[in-house]
Amino acid sequence: MKNENPPPNFNMRNVAVWGLIIAMFLVMITVTQGNFNSVPEENELNFSQFSQQVQHGNIASAKIDQDARIVTGERSDGSDYVANIPFFDDKAGDLLATTDIPYEYAEKKEQSVLVGLLMSVLPLLLIVGIFFLFFRSMQGGGRGGAMSFGKSKAKMLTENTQKKTFEDVAGVESAKEDLNEVVEFLRDPSRFTRLGARIPTGALLVGPPGTGKTLLARAVAGEAEVPFFTISGSDFVEMFVGVGASRVREMFADARKHAPCIIFIDEIDAVGRHRGVGTSGGHEEREQTLNQLLVEMDGFDGQEGVIIIAATNRPDVLDKALLRPGRFDRQIEVPYPDISGREKILEVHMKGKPISADLDVKYIARGTPGFSGADLANLVNEAALLSARRNKLKITMREFEDARDKVMMGAERRTLAMSDEEKQMTAYHEAGHAIVGLNMPGSLPIHKATIIPRGRALGMVQYLPERDQISQSRQEMIASMAMAMGGRAAEEIKFGYDKVTSGASSDIEHVTKIATAMVTEYGLSDAIGPIAYKDNDQGSFVPGIGRGSAISPETAKLIETEIKRFVTEAHEKALDILKKKKKDWKTLAEALLEYETLSGDEIKVLLSDGIKPKRPDGGKTKPAVSAVPTTKKPKGLGGAAEA
Repeated sequence: MKNENPPPNFNMRNVAVWGLIIAMFLVMITVTQGNFNSVPEENELNFSQFSQQVQHGNIASAKIDQDARIVTGERSDGSDYVANIPFFDDKAGDLLATTDIPYEYAEKKEQSVLVGLLMSVLPLLLIVGIFFLFFRSMQGGGRGGAMSFGKSKAKMLTENTQKKTFEDVAGVESAKEDLNEVVEFLRDPSRFTRLGARIPTGALLVGPPGTGKTLLARAVAGEAEVPFFTISGSDFVEMFVGVGASRVREMFADARKHAPCIIFIDEIDAVGRHRGVGTSGGHEEREQTLNQLLVEMDGFDGQEGVIIIAATNRPDVLDKALLRPGRFDRQIEVPYPDISGREKILEVHMKGKPISADLDVKYIARGTPGFSGADLANLVNEAALLSARRNKLKITMREFEDARDKVMMGAERRTLAMSDEEKQMTAYHEAGHAIVGLNMPGSLPIHKATIIPRGRALGMVQYLPERDQISQSRQEMIASMAMAMGGRAAEEIKFGYDKVTSGASSDIEHVTKIATAMVTEYGLSDAIGPIAYKDNDQGSFVPGIGRGSAISPETAKLIETEIKRFVTEAHEKALDILKKKKKDWKTLAEALLEYETLSGDEIKVLLSDGIKPKRPDGGKTKPAVSAVPTTKKPKGLGGAAEA
C-alpha cells in the first residue's frame, strides 16, 4: 500500500549525496592520473632492468623526471627507453652518479594551489560523505531505518486512494448502520456537538476472520472522505522496551495533523491483551504500548475529529480498560452473513465478470451457509478459473457447483487407484448415509451423493438445511447422528462385522460431539437433566476428569453412560432403517457404482419411480444442478474418510 506522505525530497537527497561522492572519486582519479602519467608499453623497463642496463653500459643518456617518477633517454644502440623508478629517495640519481653516463633532472612543474588543496581535502570529504550517507541510511530518512525504532509504521490513505464505500460492502447491514453514525459525525460534527452529544471515541469491530472488518473500516473512511491511517497491532511491539509507546505517540500526533481522520488498528489483540500476566521483557514492552494507547485515547475531547476503529476476532482477551466508556465503548458485531447477505456479497464479487444468464445467485447463496465474505470471494474466483480452464466465454452454474465442492471438500482425486472392492465398499457406505437420511424425520434434504474421492474422503453425501439454522431441535440432532452412523451400519450389514473399515472414523467423531453436547451443554438427557457440565477452559466435557470438585465420579460415569446411549441408539436406528429399506439401499449403491455422482433429484426419482439418470454420454458425466440446493456438510458427516 503506497504511503501518501513520504519524507520531502528524501530520494533526491540520496541521489545528491551519492552524486557528490562519485564526483569526488572521479576528481581524485583525474588528479592522480595528471600527476602520475602512465608509462608507454614499448621499451618499458622496471628499475631492476634499468640498473642492469646501466651496469652493462647499455645506457647512453638519461633524464630523470621526479614528478612523473620515470627516467627517459637513449640506449647505446640509439633506441629510446622509459624506466619506472621507485617512490623512495632519488635512487636513479644515485645510481647514475657512480657511472660516466651523462644525465640531468627534468624541470619540476609547479603544482596549482587548487590541485594541492583538492589532494589534501578530497580524501577527508570523501570519508565524511560516506559516513553521512551511512548515518542517513541508519536513520532511514525518518522512516523505517535501522535506527528509527520509535517511528510510527502507520500507513495513510487519502480519500482518493483505493477508495471504498458502503456499496462495496455487503452482507453486514447491521454493522453498516452502526458505523453510519461515525460517518455522519466526520462529515458534519456540529450536527452532534450543538446538542451536547459526543461521538464514541473508538469502535471495536468483532467477528470471525474473513467477514469484512477491514473493508468496513475503509468504507467508513471512503464514505466520510477523510484520511485513513492503518496499522497492525503487531507493528507496535518490538524487542526494545518503549518502542511501541513511541510509535503510538507519533501515530496519534500524525493523525491529529490530518484531523478529521480515522485510525484503524487491525488485530488489536496483539497489543491489547490483559495486563498483569507474565514477567518477560516482551510482555513489559506490550504493556507499555497498551498503557500509551490508553492514555492517547483518553486524551481526546471529542473535538479533534480523530476516531479509532479496531478489529479483532478475540474480544475476550482484550484488557477491560480498552473497552470502558471513553475508549472502545462501542462494539460492533460483524458475523457470518445470512442467506440474503451472501446473495448481496456474491453480486458484489460478480460485478464485471461474464456471468451466464441462467445463473441463479440466490441458489448459490442457499448452498453456502457458514461462508464468510472472503470465502464467497474465493468461490467466485475459483468458478472463474474453472471457466477459463474449460475455455468457456461465461461462468455458468456448473462452474459454481464444481468450485463450491472444491472449496469445501478439496479437488477431485480421480487418479487415486481404488480396487473394485474399495469402490463397492464406498458406494454402499455412502448409500447407507443417504437412505438413513431420507427416512429419518427431521433430517436435512440431500443435495448430492458421490463416490469420487475429494480431499481425505473417498466419497460423501451432501446435505442442506432449507434455511439458515440458528439452533437445532432434539429431533434434528438425533436425525443427524443416525445419518452419520448410516455408513458404519451399511458396512456391517453388507460386508460383515470383520470387514468393517476405518472409513467411518470422522462420522463417529461427529456423532460423539453431538451426543456430548446434548448431555453436557443442551440439557437434553433425561438422566442428567438441564444442567451444564461443559468445561469452561477446554470447551467440552472430558469424561473422568470434569472440573475439579464441581463434578463427582458418579456424575462423570452417568454422563459417559448417557453419551454412549445416544451414540448406540443412533447406530441401532441406522441398522433398523437399512434392513427395512434394503432394496432401496442396494439400488442406490449400484447406481453410485455406475454413475459415481447422483444429485438429490436423481436419487428421489430413482427410488420412487426406478428411473435411472439420463446422461449425455450414457455414463459418468456429472449431473445437472439439482433443484435441491447444496450445503456445506457438517464435519465428519457422510464422508468415507481415508484410513
